[in-house]
Amino acid sequence: MIEVEKKFILTKDQEKALIEGAEFLGEKKFTDTYYDDVHYILTGQDLWLRSRDGKFELKVPMNQKLKERVSDQYKELEEERYILEYFQAPVGQLFADFMTKNAFNPFCTITTTRKKYRKDGFGIDLDITDFGFTVAEIELMAKNSSTMEEATNAILAFAKKHKIEAMGAPWGKVIEFLRLNKPEHFERLKALWIIK
Repeated sequence: MIEVEKKFILTKDQEKALIEGAEFLGEKKFTDTYYDDVHYILTGQDLWLRSRDGKFELKVPMNQKLKERVSDQYKELEEERYILEYFQAPVGQLFADFMTKNAFNPFCTITTTRKKYRKDGFGIDLDITDFGFTVAEIELMAKNSSTMEEATNAILAFAKKHKIEAMGAPWGKVIEFLRLNKPEHFERLKALWIIK
């Protein structure tokens, strides 16, 4: 199964319509710290290495054509050993040594309050960050890579049904953090089509 997600910036009325009749699954607060080197070797390839409340994860893109991307599809590696395998680190290398050797250092830390809902088979996340940025994600699971486009179209139809238009490709909280605080990093990702 592959999680397909699309981000939206909502008005208060759109948010109200979206969650009306939805099942509230809960609220949680978490802190993410994202890592890269000074040359943006990870984020420049749309790879997102983060520590969520102290546990490392790597988001690996499944979109092959960045310029044509409508939604986001990532495979999430949630254990250090899988992250080391992905980067083909030497067998037995400690994760801390891997981070040091590659000079992967924090470039942003964000605390998020997330409200989770389910409606008509879709997952809905409302994320509110500690720096005032709010973004909604509508998610649907695809059976395999050949059904990702179908899942994307279903998300867009679900959004349209709630009078939410997909205008361009709004970015998530990390990109907004970079836009506000790290303009050089932001511009580099724009040049590489990681940001549209």
